[in-house]
Amino acid sequence: MTSQVTSGTIPDRHLYAAVAHLVLDDADAMIRFCGEAFGARPEVRVQGAGGEVLHAELRLGGSVVIVCDAIEGDGLLRTPVTDAWSGVGSGEALRVFVPDVDALTERAVAAGAELLQAPADMFYGERTSVLRDPKGHTWVLRANRSGAPAGQPAGRDGESLAA
Repeated sequence: MTSQVTSGTIPDRHLYAAVAHLVLDDADAMIRFCGEAFGARPEVRVQGAGGEVLHAELRLGGSVVIVCDAIEGDGLLRTPVTDAWSGVGSGEALRVFVPDVDALTERAVAAGAELLQAPADMFYGERTSVLRDPKGHTWVLRANRSGAPAGQPAGRDGESLAA
């Protein structure tokens, strides 16, 4: 069976993109953190009668991150995921290409993120840092430092490994 997307069915900002969806105990705290740490701008917010965040979309450059409060038993994606290793937060990592890894890492740490890996030049041609936000989510900040397109591996000397 073939499925076809018609105009207006899915917002353009979600077409052909992997959109992270974070289910949290305090979505408002994450919205504030993302604004302070990464300059995220809230674009959509749907609030429940009790004040809970049912759906919020945050714009991070060209990406969208969706957050909502955990609500037990409503049948939607609203059950928090706990990381099996640490017992906190969730088990996913959010990978974001940014123009300046060092500056954004410093900003995120000042906003309350835990630095897991300081910014470093990686052998595959990117500068990368790894952070954990106050709710336990892992963020991998990346910037292309070689001539290779973003996300494409590069050799230790910066040359592209693409065929």
